[in-house]
Amino acid sequence: MPGTHLEYVMPAELAGRRLDQAVAHLAEDLSRAAVQRLIDEGLCLLNGERPKRAAKVAEGDRIALTILPPEPTDVAPEAIPLDVVYEDAHLIVINKPSGMVVHPAAGNPRGTLVNALLAHCRDLSGIGGELRPGIVHRLDKETSGLLVAAKSDAAHRGLAKQIAERAAKRTYWALVWGEPSPKEERIEAPIARHPRQRQMMAVVPGGREATTHYRVLETFRLGSETRRSVSLLELDLETGRTHQIRVHMSHAGHPVVGDALYGKQRTLPETATEELREALEALEGQALHAKELRFVHPVTGEPMEFEAELPEDFRRVLEALREAQ
Repeated sequence: MPGTHLEYVMPAELAGRRLDQAVAHLAEDLSRAAVQRLIDEGLCLLNGERPKRAAKVAEGDRIALTILPPEPTDVAPEAIPLDVVYEDAHLIVINKPSGMVVHPAAGNPRGTLVNALLAHCRDLSGIGGELRPGIVHRLDKETSGLLVAAKSDAAHRGLAKQIAERAAKRTYWALVWGEPSPKEERIEAPIARHPRQRQMMAVVPGGREATTHYRVLETFRLGSETRRSVSLLELDLETGRTHQIRVHMSHAGHPVVGDALYGKQRTLPETATEELREALEALEGQALHAKELRFVHPVTGEPMEFEAELPEDFRRVLEALREAQ
């Protein structure tokens, strides 16, 4: 079989671990997700046999890996303007606007961030037999803010590892309905596909571990009912599940303002100002913004920290809320 062939002998210190964990430790150039794909595709052999991901390894076990070259992508480059916050030979940091899909999929084959990146960078990273055009984490279509993409395989591996190990830090700002209590909290609630509405995620027992930290920065009371209040939150992610902040805040009874999927729009009291009503109507998507991004440069080792200002529509709502107090 064409490709790169690697062989390892399992050391004593890794004995008893899951196969995918142990191999990811031995093959430092591969993320755990890449190792799992190799196992699933029969490209990782344990003592000459096709194993399961969760197989336990023992000292002296022989591991054989076959790394296939990346397959070409059929995603077309498109000259779409990008708000580039930082760029070097290994990575690029983008301030993504609300309304832009990150990766092509059914219903969104063009006009995505990946289409734009392929035109801007020409050569994005591919690893483990799959050309993944630079994407190591994602933002929802209607979420704005900072996203880092890899331009080299070394950067891709390093960034993916930091995200998997929760070393990369992502801070969001959001406007949510109501007044969360306590003012600072750690939400731990597993997330999986909604059992009935398949386009949605939900808090589901037995789902994937998901942890969100929030802190209330400001609360704006718009009437006598606290449910009609709006709060500005700062949120930090430990994990990066699909729709995580939106699911967790909706589950807590405080959906993100403007979230058509997880939060039913609440009516404003009659005393709400015209400026606030107009600002909410002009809000593009949900009021959720990836404001800060921190990681260690995967090639140079330099600490990297970026901040993106709130988009105009989010800022207009926030200003109208402050003026209404």
